[in-house]
Parts: sequence; C-alpha cells; structure tokens
Amino acid sequence: MPLYEHVFLARQDVTAQQVETMVETYKGVIETGGGTIEKIESWGVKSLAYRIKKNRKAHFTLLNISAPPAAVAEMERQMQISEDVLRFMTVRVEQLEAEPSAMMQKRDRDDRKDRDRGDRPRRRDDDFGGGDRGDRGDRGDRPERNFGGEN
Repeated sequence: MPLYEHVFLARQDVTAQQVETMVETYKGVIETGGGTIEKIESWGVKSLAYRIKKNRKAHFTLLNISAPPAAVAEMERQMQISEDVLRFMTVRVEQLEAEPSAMMQKRDRDDRKDRDRGDRPRRRDDDFGGGDRGDRGDRGDRPERNFGGEN
C-alpha cells in the first residue's frame, strides 16, 4: 500500500479539541477507504510566512498515512470543502519515519535549551554569543582623542 506524509493547516481560531476532532474525522475517512494512519503529530499553533485567507497563524498537524490513493483523494476532497482547513499537502514517500519529525525534534531541542537555562530570564544575548567582549588585552598608550575641532 502506498505511504504518504500529509500536513494540514487549520485556522488559528479553531480550538485544539476541534483540531483533534478534525483529525479523527479524516482518520475515519482513511480507515473507511482501507488505510491506516501510522502516526499523528500536532505541531501546535505557528506563525505563517504570509497571510492565508486572512490568517497569520495556524494549527499545524502531520499525518503519516498508509492507504490506497482513492482514500487519500477522498480525505483531500473533504479538506477542500472544510472552511477550517487553510492548506494541506500530501507527499508520497518510500517509507515512513519512525522517529519524531524535524519539527518535533526542534521543539524538544528548544525545550531542553529552556530547561538548561533554568529560571534565568531570557536575554537578547542568549542567542548572540553572550554579549561579553571578554579581555581586550593591553591597549597600550593611545593618543588623546580630539573631538570637536579643537587642537
């Protein structure tokens, strides 16, 4: 049976429970068509690069699907009809990834980074090398600076 990775974006004003309900609906469509959903990942609400249907943010969800093409086509047809789905993309793959997707790995890495930082508030310098210029060494005798045109 063909394998697919499917990502869809739901409107930002839809609740997480409604997104889960949508996923269950689409899961039912796939299972009715003779397929299975191998993995479901909710990536949460993320900012969009540009506005889509007057939305600046969206709920991102990944589905790893093993199903016949007709079942996937029916799921996509229902997504086109739904007003809550902003965009979707289905890609056929040779094999499905067992480990978490790159988006989930990024989230885990960011969580570890926050945990390592502890209770210290986030500073702008945290992302830009610390901001401390360190020891600048011996600067030697420097001539007096002359500002304002005085000689």
